[in-house]
Amino acid sequence: MAERPPHNAPVLVIGLGRFGSATAEQLVKQGREVLAIERDPDLVQKAAGKLTHVVQADATNLDALKQLGAQDFSAAVVGVGTSIESSVLITVNLVDLGIEHLWVKAITPAHGKILTRIGANHVIYPEADAGQRAAHLVGGRMLDFIEFDDDFAIVKMYPPKETQGFTLRESNVRSKYGVTIVGVKSPGEDFTYAQADTKVSSRDVLIVSGHVDLLERFAARP
Repeated sequence: MAERPPHNAPVLVIGLGRFGSATAEQLVKQGREVLAIERDPDLVQKAAGKLTHVVQADATNLDALKQLGAQDFSAAVVGVGTSIESSVLITVNLVDLGIEHLWVKAITPAHGKILTRIGANHVIYPEADAGQRAAHLVGGRMLDFIEFDDDFAIVKMYPPKETQGFTLRESNVRSKYGVTIVGVKSPGEDFTYAQADTKVSSRDVLIVSGHVDLLERFAARP
């Protein structure tokens, strides 16, 4: 397994649609140097003032990537999704150039399977992930939802009534529901890690971890 790239290493971003541009802009905000490659001149012009370097080029062309020094990057993000053929060709080019860490946007499971087979070690499904996240939030008690592997998740949520006015020891959430309250955020106060004697009020926000089905059950409490 390849070592993780340095946290401040430059990143190559290919494709400046909504996903690619949002990723590139966030990387710049984090202090990362970004080389963005986009075929559409309008998108290049739009991003020119926001990113470190923006170049108009066709990333399906291996020679063009070499001329831009793509082979010198250890990490790349491919945001091209509307054309599966272009996405695959670009990913193959980056694999051939020896870029170790590839995050590639996929539209369908079949697309993602192809990307994995040809060497993309991080396949992202932004539309599907956003839809799943929204479905968990629609119920109203959850404010945020992050799912990891093996159906494990961390959620930000309002406290059920049975926890309000009680310490975590008294409400005994872990034994009753199989989830763990990791932290509590009270209005106007800093986030605090939860302790057995932490008292929950109706105005607090909880950070809770556990398996998705158990979290859903806990969040469904009145």
